[in-house]
Amino acid sequence: MSIQINHLTHIYNPGTTFEKVALDDVTLEIKKGEFIGLIGHTGSGKSTLIQHLNGTISPTSGEILLDGENIHKDKTKLRDVRRHIGLAFQYPEYQLFEMTVYKDVAFGPTNLKLAPKQIHENVVQALETVGISEEIYQKSPFELSGGQKRRVAIAGVLAMNPEVLILDEPTAGLDPRGRDEILEAIRQLHEKRGITVILVSHSMEDIAKLVDRIVVMHHGKAAMQGTPKEIFSHVEELEQMGLAAPQVSYVFAELKKRGYDVPTDIYTVEEAKKVLYELIKQVKV
Repeated sequence: MSIQINHLTHIYNPGTTFEKVALDDVTLEIKKGEFIGLIGHTGSGKSTLIQHLNGTISPTSGEILLDGENIHKDKTKLRDVRRHIGLAFQYPEYQLFEMTVYKDVAFGPTNLKLAPKQIHENVVQALETVGISEEIYQKSPFELSGGQKRRVAIAGVLAMNPEVLILDEPTAGLDPRGRDEILEAIRQLHEKRGITVILVSHSMEDIAKLVDRIVVMHHGKAAMQGTPKEIFSHVEELEQMGLAAPQVSYVFAELKKRGYDVPTDIYTVEEAKKVLYELIKQVKV
């Protein structure tokens, strides 16, 4: 399922003293199966953009095409759009409300009026995907750790079998262990199911490690697009937008400055370990 965004503009409170242009003529294409990283400073338009993608809010002008069809052409079909495009807001665990983990994850597919057998299959598959074991199914979601709650909330979106999954800061507020659990679940989800994932994050390290392509939002515009290596090679431009490259890239820039023969396009810890290991071997020799 491909998404085409054409000249999308959104203005909050138009014609008032509080008027704000949140999106300004954004044009993007998101291809089926891509893993997209969406980054930008606070107020850059990221959250407004992702809320447009499943019809949560409507554009002031422009259009969003889902497999070539304008999602706002027929408002009665928006429910189907939201079935295909799942959106997990920041801190989704605040939306947990059922008595058990199982019932909470089953809420979405039940609303879609799926058959009981299909609901059960969807719930079990979604919980397995995010690493929640069967022994937790009948527990209250409010008894779980922060990371577990976050995974249950994401499972609630997955249980509707979306073809596109949008995650708004899925690791925000989690401890390192919870953060790693969520990121690994997302990585495996994309790898095994092949669904399209759009990840909104302030962590350049997470973005560099996971995504195929990055979209940089700035003042409501899609200011830059490209692979992690392409985007993070523009450190000065990113810094002017209030962003940065992953921390490890600054380490390698400093090593280069001090005369070490190292590449400067290193953005993940995994890449860094390999290069530093070779560098240490040379120094020992």
